[in-house]
Amino acid sequence: MRIRKMMVLLFALVFVLSACSGGSNGGSNTGANSGANTGANNGAGNGTAETPDNAAGNNEEEAYSTPEMDFDLGGKTIKIVSWWDMTIPEDNPDNIQRKKNLDALMAKHNFKVEYVAIDYGEYQEKVTASLLAGEPIGDIVRMGKTYTVPTLVKQDLLWPIDEYTKNPVAFNQKVTNEYYTYEGRGYGFSEGHANLVQGVFYNRTLLNQLGLKSLQDYVNEDNWNWDSFIQAAKEANKDTNNDGKLDTWGLANSSLIDHALYSNNTGLTKGDKQNLEDPATTEALNFVSRLATEQIARPTEGGDWTEPGQFFRQGNTLMYAGALWELGGIQTDMPDYEIGFVPFPKGPNATTYHSAEALFQALTIPKAVENPEQLMYIWEKINDIDSVYDYPDQGFYETLFTNEDDINNAKMVAPNMLVLDHNTFPNLKFYDFVGELNSGVSVSTVVEKYKPVFQAAIDEVYGGS
Repeated sequence: MRIRKMMVLLFALVFVLSACSGGSNGGSNTGANSGANTGANNGAGNGTAETPDNAAGNNEEEAYSTPEMDFDLGGKTIKIVSWWDMTIPEDNPDNIQRKKNLDALMAKHNFKVEYVAIDYGEYQEKVTASLLAGEPIGDIVRMGKTYTVPTLVKQDLLWPIDEYTKNPVAFNQKVTNEYYTYEGRGYGFSEGHANLVQGVFYNRTLLNQLGLKSLQDYVNEDNWNWDSFIQAAKEANKDTNNDGKLDTWGLANSSLIDHALYSNNTGLTKGDKQNLEDPATTEALNFVSRLATEQIARPTEGGDWTEPGQFFRQGNTLMYAGALWELGGIQTDMPDYEIGFVPFPKGPNATTYHSAEALFQALTIPKAVENPEQLMYIWEKINDIDSVYDYPDQGFYETLFTNEDDINNAKMVAPNMLVLDHNTFPNLKFYDFVGELNSGVSVSTVVEKYKPVFQAAIDEVYGGS
């Protein structure tokens, strides 16, 4: 195994030098940041997602691998559907090996592959309509959890596939066994072991100009929590030219509900129940309320969900809470500033830093498709590779970051991604709820008002009495 690994690494070096490219992790991200879903709650899953090297136990050779199967698909074209083209790019050693595996499988089992990309704006409607009509648009179909679990699963429209995803090298175990489950069975799968990374981007250049304590120091001291976060934001709210008005601000985001929830290891819903009275949730809501009542953030100017990012790009705001897929654009728009990254600070109920995905998605197999075990076998054998990377998304991180602390911070939060499910319920009145919280209505009042609203919305989806 070590000799094989060394040979692959040497090949990787030759490949990178010849391509004059920094490379990227060949695995597909499990979060929405992989596709066109670029809303405020984006992103990969992703709990702790095991990496291929540690998931199997002592070493990869001990990992479960499905025994070789012998079948002939008779020239069938397997359609793989997503909101982007999932053709395997031969852009790094991992993907080159995946493509070789696919070619060998097509020859052995007599099939072809067609990748179908559907515009994200019309994706949900087209895919669900095809399932309901009993004529699925593909054999392997990417589905958003918000409209799939439990709604489509309850209608017996998808195969449970957890019995076929036991290989931890080829399948992200968290996706099937935790994120995409219903009544004890797993319905979604992904070969990608990378998760959506969320946290706090900060303007190192501005921080140094203001003479403030480095945010990384808080992390190093294990003192990066909600209180130190608020302290850092307040210290950056300054009137630097003494005209009686603030001209630098500490925080770009005026609403941080999702970040408050995941950083305290909680959510507004839990399965088929509202979760507003859970102590960890109440703590998160009190934190959001405090940000509003103490006017910590830079005041809104009436913009849309992109306004906080635009504030940050002006160079006069210290912190912006967001997702890692945004960083490339931020760096392009702020060439004169050094941008750092730290986790979102820990809440009192959390023992580690977290990330979250509120629009999680994964691959599925429609129930109308025959022989799901063969499709899952093919997917496993494509992705059962000895990766040249030391951890998921290594190439992506090393392309974005030049500072080792920033890389380590991203690596620290990625395995601890939670999936927030409140977007599953169309009538939850989520934005009304957040609006009242941000307007200064007391947490106790908001919780009492929305408990029955939340539960009724959940019951509509789960079929509660």
